[in-house]
Amino acid sequence: MAQRPLERPGADAARGPSPGPAGARAGPARLGLARLLGLDRSGPPPAQTQAGQPLRPWTIPNAIGFLRLTLIPVFLTVALSSRDGRGALPATLFAVIGWGDYADGIAARLTRQYSRLGTLMDPITDRLLVISGAVVCWHFDLLPHWALAILAARELFMLLLARYGLSRGVDVSINWPGRLAVAPVMGSFFFAMLGLEALGEATLYLGLALALLATALYVRSGLRAARNASHP
Repeated sequence: MAQRPLERPGADAARGPSPGPAGARAGPARLGLARLLGLDRSGPPPAQTQAGQPLRPWTIPNAIGFLRLTLIPVFLTVALSSRDGRGALPATLFAVIGWGDYADGIAARLTRQYSRLGTLMDPITDRLLVISGAVVCWHFDLLPHWALAILAARELFMLLLARYGLSRGVDVSINWPGRLAVAPVMGSFFFAMLGLEALGEATLYLGLALALLATALYVRSGLRAARNASHP
């Protein structure tokens, strides 16, 4: 929905033309397919998503975000109460929560209901979903524990980095390795819960490599932004 301290699959989803007078006149009718799908990320983020703006919780995209957040404990309950963590129901719930990220981004661009709350809530939901998937796969030995431990530590670190950035008034731009990491990381849990452990393991390694590269770039960008904020 805007520049944020961490990446998400569709959640810079709400990026679009700056909602000034010209953007307001353009309206949804001029929204191209590439921008609607989040492929065109040109232009500044919407003003409503920036630090200091009202949260604006009551929007259609945020309703999708609240639903995603609510479904995470449901997924954990269903998956952890299953016999071996495998099955169509936990895998489907995980996929619905994950793809809901794209849905709220598309909804934000269609309705132009951008919000600061969505900017803050969506990446946290994504982090929690990844950690939840890691918990399930660890509990049932669906994926290598060492890789899951590194991934979970990385997600927790990103939450702390986001918190630190917010306290300093710094938003770190989303980078391409971070965007590309999301699909293989999410896919690894989905495949593992369907019983395709070999495919899940391969995609986990790919996603983990991209995620660690993205983290290094985030830290570098964050430190640079903090220095610039301290010495304008």
